[in-house]
Amino acid sequence: MSGILDGKRVLVTGVLTEHSIAFHAAKVAQEEGADVVLTGFGRLSLVERTAQRLPKPAPVIELDVTSPEQLAGLADRIGDHVPSLDGIVHSIAFGPQGVFDFLSAEWDEVSTAVHVSAFSYKALVSACLPLMPRGGSVVGLTFDATQTWPHYDWMGVAKAALESTNRYLARDLGDRDIRCNLVAAGPILSMAAKSIPGFADLARAWETRSALSWDLKDPAPVGRSVVGLLSDFFPQTTGEIVHVDGGVHMTGA
Repeated sequence: MSGILDGKRVLVTGVLTEHSIAFHAAKVAQEEGADVVLTGFGRLSLVERTAQRLPKPAPVIELDVTSPEQLAGLADRIGDHVPSLDGIVHSIAFGPQGVFDFLSAEWDEVSTAVHVSAFSYKALVSACLPLMPRGGSVVGLTFDATQTWPHYDWMGVAKAALESTNRYLARDLGDRDIRCNLVAAGPILSMAAKSIPGFADLARAWETRSALSWDLKDPAPVGRSVVGLLSDFFPQTTGEIVHVDGGVHMTGA
């Protein structure tokens, strides 16, 4: 039997280790028939080693999403590996340590968080548009920005910007048959989580409010949901946020 992404070509950003949501999205995408290209930034050798642990080794392209020069050449560099794209996974977020103190954060710190975590979503997709003449699906990762979370502070504001960006991108790319959706994931113990001060306090809500059991060490359910949205099983869904958080988003207490 063929997979739900059989014959599709997908760009996945944000893979660092096997514990990342992006890794599991790439893994499931390959298992479902997709050709996958990865991007990495900074610790590129680590990303390349991680790529070897996928079901099929995937090529890795260096990408700094804040670099206009790298974005301008991205389509050509992807084209060295695949002739076109059917899907994009945006799993990129970063904020300097100062953004985790809401009242003390400075604008240069906040602007960095918004640039990397929200504006990059639009910038990445725009750079890839020449490779998507037949349409496709874009899926980003967010952390529910409709409420406040302990210690998350300006990163929560950056995620709110990402969620708004997703809606505008869905509006403007609809006539190209490109769907844009987000997955709002529950907390996962990844490298990114380790950079959040007080992550344990933030994650504690899942102990009491999650309707389904939630495993902080298992990114696979989120990865599978990303692949579902990349597939053709959601042909008329765009501008949406799908919660994969065990139900915490709907539980008051």
